[in-house]
Amino acid sequence: MKVLFIIIGIVVCIGAVTLGVLAHPAFGTFRHVSEERIQASPNYRDGRFQNQEPTPQFTGKGKRGDGLLVTGEGLQEGRVPKKAIEAYKTDLRSLPTDSDRVVWFGHSSYLFCLGGKRFLVDPVLKPEFPASLMLRPFPGTDIYRPDDLPEIDVLIITHEHWDHMDYATLRDIRTRVRHVVCPLGIADYLRYWHYPDDRITEMDWYNNSQFIIHNSQLSITCLPTRHFSNRLLGRANQTLWASFMIEYAGRKVYIGGDGGYDGRFKAIREQFGQVDLAFLENGQYNERWRYIHTTPEGLEQAIRDLEPKQVFTVHHDKYALAMHPWNEPDSVAQAISGRNGTFRLLDAPIGKVVFF
Repeated sequence: MKVLFIIIGIVVCIGAVTLGVLAHPAFGTFRHVSEERIQASPNYRDGRFQNQEPTPQFTGKGKRGDGLLVTGEGLQEGRVPKKAIEAYKTDLRSLPTDSDRVVWFGHSSYLFCLGGKRFLVDPVLKPEFPASLMLRPFPGTDIYRPDDLPEIDVLIITHEHWDHMDYATLRDIRTRVRHVVCPLGIADYLRYWHYPDDRITEMDWYNNSQFIIHNSQLSITCLPTRHFSNRLLGRANQTLWASFMIEYAGRKVYIGGDGGYDGRFKAIREQFGQVDLAFLENGQYNERWRYIHTTPEGLEQAIRDLEPKQVFTVHHDKYALAMHPWNEPDSVAQAISGRNGTFRLLDAPIGKVVFF
């Protein structure tokens, strides 16, 4: 009987701890203000959002539990750099906006100035619990904090995954963000985190929104990717994932988000013409995930299809979420650029200002 009480006590303690963790605001809320729009979306079928093409999340051999955060057996040497990698600490608050430029913070977080306005994409800049349990920055890369950021005209969130949507960062920059653009379902997180509803534009694929910023018209179109969502176990594909086309000041910038290769790049080229700059996923790839993340072969074909003037690859150089060597994506991008001279590769270290 004593053993039984001990077991029951342990189970109760584990349950209490689990509920306490899940109550953390980073996990969001189960109350869905956006549910009516979600249910009405042509991309929401059979109780979840669907990709445009059939998309197995995992393929080939291996256990489903291997997932995207790889730990344990089969890890390759060199996934994490042995010493601090090159990075620059730029004074972002005094960064001029008179020329189009970008500062990358590693992985998929970056700030760019376009037509005198500041755009911030997927900022993950503050390693707090529970995200800190999953995301371990490489030595030398974790040099920016939310307080370093200037006033932001438009914040863009591509999807809900922890390496793209960070509660601590979004909490700390809330008063410096004029407007947020996100896919369907993400607004529920933002409202829960005290972002005013009138500063959020929530979009489905192929929705277009027009904004007037300082007497200038900005156009943002939400576009597909081939990915998935699952911030919390048991809630797969209940929020949308997306890419975005920004048209402003006579230029076009494509924010590719995460996703495996498919025909969307050719369709985007046909719809919008040539873009001035494309931010494309490159890193954290694996053969088992080839439908939901961009492989090196997929990246090269995407560039051929999209035909951008300039490319900045992201999703690398900060976290080891896959099994390839940490610096392999840089070599991949350089090799593609060497074979294809039709675009300019913006190959810059973390924090360095690059003009485009």
